[in-house]
Parts: sequence; structure tokens; C-alpha cells
Amino acid sequence: MRLKTLLLAVCVASTTAFAQKVKYSKEDIKKMETYLFNEGFNTPSPKKTSTIILKDGTTYKGFCNKIETKKGQIYEVAIKDSITKKNTTFNADQINEMYVYPSNAEKIAKVAKYMGNIRNFGTKKLTKNTNNDRIYFINQTVSLKNKKDDKEFLMQVINPGFDDIISVYHDPRAKETTGFSVMGSPQLGGGVIKSYYVKKGNKVMWLHKDDFKDNYDFLFGDNQDFMKKYPKNSVEWDYFSFLVSEYTAMTNG
Repeated sequence: MRLKTLLLAVCVASTTAFAQKVKYSKEDIKKMETYLFNEGFNTPSPKKTSTIILKDGTTYKGFCNKIETKKGQIYEVAIKDSITKKNTTFNADQINEMYVYPSNAEKIAKVAKYMGNIRNFGTKKLTKNTNNDRIYFINQTVSLKNKKDDKEFLMQVINPGFDDIISVYHDPRAKETTGFSVMGSPQLGGGVIKSYYVKKGNKVMWLHKDDFKDNYDFLFGDNQDFMKKYPKNSVEWDYFSFLVSEYTAMTNG
């Protein structure tokens, strides 16, 4: 009886210790709220040279003049050869990688959106909305919103540079948290993207903010130092880009 009581006490003590929240400083929270992912762009520029690399290694360069999507994801691309001016259409299952430039119209719209939310000034970089670099797309087999049959799409990698363990892809149909505005003034609060597509190992899933804590162990649980420093009961969905970056850095040493 005494042994059972002792074991129960140890179990309770361990659970309490594990459940104890980590308190972060204001400086730490500001750092964790900084958005480190690239902006997600949905419309490539038809005036700048795009590059398509097929699964067989063949490379095509030209201007994207037609893109077909399903639920926002690209599944077909038409490109006009920059030399021959010939139009060629590819399905996503033929393409391994694609490099395009964002359209000026979408960049302008993103700048306006950035300026319309005060929260962005402290968490995001305006330069990412006016990005002139190539956008990287890669072929991935996914189930849209974890509900549809698996299918190959071209998905934009938004964490290049720290995507070697966890890759995060832009969700073109993602919604954002709401804020409020007074008499047409810039919005206060809100503006946090609610979902991404995420790959770790061989698993690709649609990750919504409501399912973040349920998948926290899968994403980060194999690094105990990370879990001790950033336990899931101490972090928020708003920190997701930071957490992926920090987990990658700590895992790679």
C-alpha cells in the first residue's frame, strides 16, 4: 500500500513538473512572434523568365502564361519558351521543381495589406512583400486539408534556408485571425495565418492552428532539449515560424 502511494506521489510530482509553464521575457516573446517564413505568393509574373525542371531532369525556361489550380494549389503550368516562343503545358506530376517570380500586382496588394495592419510593423519585414527573388516550388503529394485523396501539386516552400528537417509550404486558401479597426484606421491585432502544409520525414499534412498542440510532439518531440525549453503548454501558434527555425538550429547543433 505504501509503495502504491509512493508511486502515485512520484507520478503526480512528475506530471506537475512537466506541466509547469516556462515564463518568457517580453524580449523573448517579441523574438518568437517575428515572422520568419517567406510571404506566400499565388500569382507568378508573366513578364519574367521562369524555370521548370521536370522529373526526368529536363529544364525549360520561359514565361508563365497560364496556371491552373485546384483549391488554390497549382496542378498545371503553361510556359512560353523564351527563345522559340512555343507554348508547352505541364501537369504537376511531370514537374519536380519550379522557380518563378512574383507578379507586381500581387506585390502591390501585399504591401497595401501590410500597411493596413499595425501588428505587421513589429512582426514582419516589408521587404518580404516586395520580394524580387525567385519563388521556389516543389512537387509534393498531399491530401488537401487532410480530406481529399492524395495528389501531386506544386507547392511553394516558405522556409528555404531552414527546411532540411521540417518543410513548410504556403497554403493559398489559408485564413487569418481577425483584428479590429476604428473609423477606417489600420487594423489592430489579427493577421496571423491560420494554416500551412508541413512536411516532416515522409509525412505531409495540412496543419491548422487548432491542431497545433495535437501535432506538437510529432513536429518537435524528438529533441528533448527543445521540448524542455519550449514545452507546448508555454508556446502559441503565433510563434510557429520561430519554433521551426529554432528546432532546426538546435537539432543540427
